[in-house]
Formats: sequence, C-alpha cells, structure tokens
Amino acid sequence: MREKITNIVFTTIEEFNAVYKQEIPVELGEDAPLYGKMGVIDSLGLVSLIVMIEQAIEDELEVSLILADEKAMSQKMSPFLKVSLLVDYICRLLEGEMAVWTDR
Repeated sequence: MREKITNIVFTTIEEFNAVYKQEIPVELGEDAPLYGKMGVIDSLGLVSLIVMIEQAIEDELEVSLILADEKAMSQKMSPFLKVSLLVDYICRLLEGEMAVWTDR
C-alpha cells in the first residue's frame, strides 16, 4: 500500500508543480521538503497540494480522507514537512480507515 500512496503523492506533486509553477524537488525522492523551514511552498500552496492529494486518493482508492485535521496539526512532527512524513501519515490514516471497514 505504501508504494501505491507514494506514487499517488509524487504524481500529484508533479501536477502541482506544473499547475502552480512550483519547484518541489521531486528528484530528492521522499526527502523532498514540502512545508516549514526547509519547505518550498507557503501555507496557501500546502492547502492546494493537500486538496489535490485528497482528490487523487479518492479517485484512485475510492476512499475519502481529510489530511489537514486535528490529528495532523497536533503531532510533534508535522506530516507536511517532507514527502516521507506525508506518505507515512496517509498510510496510517488509511490503515485506520480500513480497520473501520473490516469492523463493520
């Protein structure tokens, strides 16, 4: 599942870079910075990227997730600092979502 999420995130980042004329360095792989001190996008860019990723996940996996919520904001290390943290966070959310579906 992690590989699928990683592919969705990178495909979305490439689309984001093209649409918004941004320079998130995808060549750095999962170490690519997104937001924060080392990040390359501002808060408005982050919101746009998150919305695009949420939509891509819904399109690809048919699962609706909200990435920017209390859980994300209350973590010691923001999941939006770099790609690897974001992918890990999405995977954790999806694992929780799948557990809810299997409990029904």
